[in-house]
Amino acid sequence: MNSAPGGASGSRQIVERPDGKKNWMVTDQNGILSSIKPQQVTYVVPGVMNFDASRIDEFLEKAQDLLDPTVLECAWMELSEKDKSIMVEEFAEIVYGNKESLESYCAHFLLSRDIVYFVKVESRDCSMYQPRSPPQVEELLRRKRAKEEAEKELEEFVHLVKSAKALPMESKPPKSSWLLDEKVRQKIEALQAYAVDACDDEQRRLAGNILKAMGFTRTSSAALKLLINVGYFPAHVNLDLFKYDVRTMYTEEVLSAAEELLVGRPDSDMHIRKDLSTLKVYAIDVDEADELDDALSAIRLPDGRIKVWIHVADPTCMIKPRGIIDREAMHRGTSIFLPTATFPMFPERLAMNVMSLQQGKQCKSVSVSVTLHPDGSIAEYTLENSVIKPTYMLTYESATELLYMSLEEEEELRILQEASSICAQWRRSQGSIDTAMIEPRIKVSNPDDPEPNINLYVEDQANPAMQLVSEMMVLCGEAVAAFGADNNLPLPYRGHPQCNTAVSAFSHLPDGPARSFANISVLRAAEMDFQKPVPHGILGIPGYVQFTSPIRRYVDLLAHYQVKAFLRGDSPPYSAGDLEGMTFIASMHVKVARRLHSNSLRYWLLEYLRRQPKGRKYKALILKFVKDRMAVLLLVEVGMQVTTIVSRGKVGDEVSVAVDTAHPRDDILSIREVIEDTDDNEE
Repeated sequence: MNSAPGGASGSRQIVERPDGKKNWMVTDQNGILSSIKPQQVTYVVPGVMNFDASRIDEFLEKAQDLLDPTVLECAWMELSEKDKSIMVEEFAEIVYGNKESLESYCAHFLLSRDIVYFVKVESRDCSMYQPRSPPQVEELLRRKRAKEEAEKELEEFVHLVKSAKALPMESKPPKSSWLLDEKVRQKIEALQAYAVDACDDEQRRLAGNILKAMGFTRTSSAALKLLINVGYFPAHVNLDLFKYDVRTMYTEEVLSAAEELLVGRPDSDMHIRKDLSTLKVYAIDVDEADELDDALSAIRLPDGRIKVWIHVADPTCMIKPRGIIDREAMHRGTSIFLPTATFPMFPERLAMNVMSLQQGKQCKSVSVSVTLHPDGSIAEYTLENSVIKPTYMLTYESATELLYMSLEEEEELRILQEASSICAQWRRSQGSIDTAMIEPRIKVSNPDDPEPNINLYVEDQANPAMQLVSEMMVLCGEAVAAFGADNNLPLPYRGHPQCNTAVSAFSHLPDGPARSFANISVLRAAEMDFQKPVPHGILGIPGYVQFTSPIRRYVDLLAHYQVKAFLRGDSPPYSAGDLEGMTFIASMHVKVARRLHSNSLRYWLLEYLRRQPKGRKYKALILKFVKDRMAVLLLVEVGMQVTTIVSRGKVGDEVSVAVDTAHPRDDILSIREVIEDTDDNEE
């Protein structure tokens, strides 16, 4: 008897005796006695009486010589013409010439496992099989061959993966080699999609089969580990680039359009450009900045007032609204800056060369000049197309050093600092809120190496040079908003409502990160208008337009299109409604870019902490208590915010902490307070 106890198929057993009214006690070839239900019996081998269970293996061994699947096709060709259902014993008679117990068992075995030629039909008394129609057989054979081919391909791919996995790291096949063959590429991309939880049903099925064949669990982390082990991904791969389908490359069409601009760049504004190349111009940015958007100049007027210029790179002298490069920039929204790479909003040859301001070279720009009242408010302003010649390219660190040195020959830099100071005082008098924090910045060298170099910079936004630049950027945005209001020009005006909590509510906190953190925690959502300025409560100014980064922010570029058209005497290319729609599209991509930056920065901060000596102590500033003694802390030497329980101290106090666990891939960080040992007993 053939039965399927417990839902399994293919066990062979000998009936011993009835078990109750319906069930049977049976013995298998191992002599194990069990009870089965009638529904579990798939076939009763005829002509066998008093069969010894110990002979089951011998019986099955003899059957192997008769189990030739090709007889199914021969029988089907004969029976399909008659379209006749047959019993198992009749089938045995046709293919073997008799229907003894061994032949009948073999006939049952072949028919019950056949998925192509015959189909079992309902019969109360015996097992009956119906030959399928020729079209059905043809389709089933096609599916069978496809399945066998897929299984063969899977087997070959698994062998390839195992071979690559066994190689030392320096001998792993390059990523490109996995993409040459279409079938291999399909499988490796299924694993990639599975690793980032962004796969369709077919990719999920395929990746699951690969992982199962490799002996791995069907999880995204297992897929990622496998891809790293075969050398397809580096150890520190940024999965977000795949998860969010980030545009890291440009199409040939966009690159071709960029090359055309490099060959011939007619400047439609040349006749109205003012020559400001005699001014001393300072460009101040981070040391690895690739896109230089802005620079500063300043003089003291005969009446003692200060006049400053904020010079902004002029990419719109090269590109036109609604063109192919403009549309590409809109769908990127912003340049993406990661610790490991930069993905510019414009093709690199444009963004980092001809569009950027360059030291010692004649550069086209839009210059916003502002004359200040002694109290720091705006007395006069102008916006004009210009030509400048940047004198210095300074990092924040080198600019700060120059400010401290107070060199006589760098009087213009001191004037800029004075302008920054009185502008900040003016904004504070208008209700501005200090949000300067300590922020980390990381640059990773050789990110594809298993142990790349991590360079950590902790930037204090209260740094004199950073404050100087920040203040001038705010001043520029205020002047552009005033220009838009005075000329009824649609622009992307940014505003921020005043906080419900008065600034004085946090005056008891020490000046610096603790107070800034409290200020930030009560900020309300930003607002935008595209017809007129709206007050910016945080900055303490009546209106604001982001204008100083047209190479790396698309919304700034929109403002340039509008202003440049007005300066030429043309109608603005975009209505307020146009601006709103395009800003919405760009802002969606900006949100993704911010998430990418934040996630990548945190990953490398955790990797940095993981590499530090076990037990290293860090200074931490208490920023906020979440619940009871659970506090948000700022690791001062790292610039990172963390959470842990502290036993003492209040907001603004400093405590010592240590890192217990840092695991970047799993985003795990465990921090504990370190209680300093003190000896109260004096010898």
